[in-house]
Amino acid sequence: MKQVVFITGISSGFGNRIAVLLSSKGYSVYGTSRKDVIVGSAITVLKADVTDADSIKSAVEKVIQKEGHIDILINNAGMGISGAIEDFSLEDIKLQMGTNVMGVVNTIQAILPSMRSRKKGLIMNVSSIGGLMGLPFQGFYSASKYAVEGLSEALRMELKEFNIKVVVIEPGDFSTNFTANRKFVANATTTSAYKHQFVKSIAAIEKDENGGLSPDFLAKKVCKIIESKNPYHRYIISTLEQKFAVVLKAILPDSLFFKILASHYGIK
Repeated sequence: MKQVVFITGISSGFGNRIAVLLSSKGYSVYGTSRKDVIVGSAITVLKADVTDADSIKSAVEKVIQKEGHIDILINNAGMGISGAIEDFSLEDIKLQMGTNVMGVVNTIQAILPSMRSRKKGLIMNVSSIGGLMGLPFQGFYSASKYAVEGLSEALRMELKEFNIKVVVIEPGDFSTNFTANRKFVANATTTSAYKHQFVKSIAAIEKDENGGLSPDFLAKKVCKIIESKNPYHRYIISTLEQKFAVVLKAILPDSLFFKILASHYGIK
């Protein structure tokens, strides 16, 4: 019997490449997108918005009605808003946290009853290395990914008796359309008191992203994790340099680590 996979945010980037690879390996793949897209002839795209709980619940119900169950959930949908924390409007904060945090919650809550009834399943939440360390002018993005980390740790323990595994994926910099789709607070480069630092930091961030790994690399790693009988709770998927940064954060004094990190992003 084919395993059924439900992926949020399938139109491009990680979600798209994961969907295509899993479909080629014989999985029954369903994915959500806010717009009408065609990903592949064997992939079913459901129009849904992760920030709308009813929308996601309806999409999940359609899959369960057709397949009877969902084996694997990949919470991939996400977005980023850049700017100084002081400059974020309430609307900016709601959009960032609503997509990256409540989107994960909405999808998990919609799928868990089915997984619990079968006492079987795998939930993969896409976080970020930015969920392991705060990044300048990415404060609310980092906060949203820190939230995904905490939710995933709690969920792992809560679902143990139901034999549902929880895995966190922590990508580093990848060359995807995430860079082009990044949003900015209204006054980031005009009237903000932080505009000069912001411009330098964003230039460094975008340089890292544009020179980053291919999303196909991450898709292959995700496939291997799915095929593993006993996956780890978290996987950092990045260059060795970025993995080393996570190690440095754990062993260096905060004052030294954040001095190094700030310098990388053009903050002296």
